[in-house]
Amino acid sequence: MRVNPMTEFSALTQSLWRRWMQWVPVRILSPKHRPRISEHLKSLAPQDRYLRFGYSATDEQIENYVNQLNFARDDIYGVFNRRLEIVAMAHLAFSVDPEWATCAEFGVSVDLKMRGKGLGARLFDRAVVHARNQGVGLLFIHALSENTAMLKIARKSGAKVVRDGSESDAYLSLPVADMDSQMNEFIEESMAEVDFQIKARAKQFSQVLRTVQEVRKGVRQSRHQSGV
Repeated sequence: MRVNPMTEFSALTQSLWRRWMQWVPVRILSPKHRPRISEHLKSLAPQDRYLRFGYSATDEQIENYVNQLNFARDDIYGVFNRRLEIVAMAHLAFSVDPEWATCAEFGVSVDLKMRGKGLGARLFDRAVVHARNQGVGLLFIHALSENTAMLKIARKSGAKVVRDGSESDAYLSLPVADMDSQMNEFIEESMAEVDFQIKARAKQFSQVLRTVQEVRKGVRQSRHQSGV
């Protein structure tokens, strides 16, 4: 039985559209994003700070962590909402020890109101692709044993999880980079940049629109007061 080309094209279009709607843009962050990173981490509840850092980090300790982020060596990823606020971020830290040159560590945090949307897993997948392309052979995750969300992501990826009392370590062996992983990262970066620029333009337009509305409101009030 012959398949109608238009039917096949329509099915492909619908499939691509569903994938696009489910896709979460992950953008690589730079030093200019330090204020947004700090704001995101400081917005975490005490328990979430404890799970992310392994201790109840204060605002001052978070500020020190943000100031010491090495954007030249490590990769920091962020997920932005429409207001260009970071609602989830990850830190892929590469080893500085020559003996562990092919190792990297992963850490993630997600806003409470954004839980259950798969953002942590999305950031993890993005970091894994980049780590592979950078020649990392072993990805390391250190987490509190009660951090079930992070450990679930690690186990689902095939990582070996070793528990030692209140703390757990997960080890994930990464395959060697190939053309697919390299193209995947290139496309991810390009699409995330486009998404960010669209959100930035939308935010600028919204601000201009609010300004115009405030001006119009002021003019109407002036006319009313003057009896015009």
